[in-house]
Amino acid sequence: MKKTKPSQKVAATEDPHVQWTITRLQACKSTRKIACLTAYDHITARLLDQAGIPLILVGDSLAMTMQGHRTTLPVNMDAMLYHTAAVSRGVRQSLVVADMPFLSYQVSDTEAIRNAGRLLQESGADAVKIEGGAFRATLIRNLTRNGIPVLGHIGLTPQSIRLTGAYKVQGRRARDSNALLRDAQALEESGVFAMVLECLPAALGRRITRAVKVPTIGIGAGPGCDGQILVTHDMLGIFEDFRPRFVKAYADLAQRMRTAFTDYRREVEGGAFPDSAHCY
Repeated sequence: MKKTKPSQKVAATEDPHVQWTITRLQACKSTRKIACLTAYDHITARLLDQAGIPLILVGDSLAMTMQGHRTTLPVNMDAMLYHTAAVSRGVRQSLVVADMPFLSYQVSDTEAIRNAGRLLQESGADAVKIEGGAFRATLIRNLTRNGIPVLGHIGLTPQSIRLTGAYKVQGRRARDSNALLRDAQALEESGVFAMVLECLPAALGRRITRAVKVPTIGIGAGPGCDGQILVTHDMLGIFEDFRPRFVKAYADLAQRMRTAFTDYRREVEGGAFPDSAHCY
């Protein structure tokens, strides 16, 4: 298949069911909005892929969605390898990006390269995501030089929750917004193919997007970004007690699932299931 060159632009009407590559994703900059979602299992990944989602993130948010933790910190490499492999097996067209979990890249560049390489080699990821701004530039440069594509992540960085103390909007003050802009430019220079902007004022999200040549993927960073990402469980309405302002629920699966489970229990208890139509 002929690959999209960096200088080519991707038309908004282009068939979504074509293999997504980093080069093709970058060609969307300023021409086509990029819809991204998370997945942690095979069937969800397959459905997202069939829906034409360009980028699927196997996020360390699986700590909350799959493991019941309150933060992303408990997720380790074994968990990321397991879930990323399950997602990769369900994908045919989408680009699969795996989060680098806490302490998988902070100790040393050597360890980071080894762990990132494992996510590509053992689990089938196409790229990895790393949190942090300018101070991650050297690491990102080393990863990309070793053939490991990196998705950057600035703004609210959940792995720093013990330091920040809360999940809150970043970059409200001029000094902070200027620092985030410098972070974005440093990430671009270090070789990221795109970057996530999390929980920023919309004006800052737009400002950073215009200042860098790589795509920006917003999550609570306004419509000015080149793309958007949400946690799939959030946009499906599965978590009823967690609904950040930037989340739009496209379904109410929590209620529908609860109703189905209740109906099943009642029919089993009452002897209505299985009936003759469901027997051999």
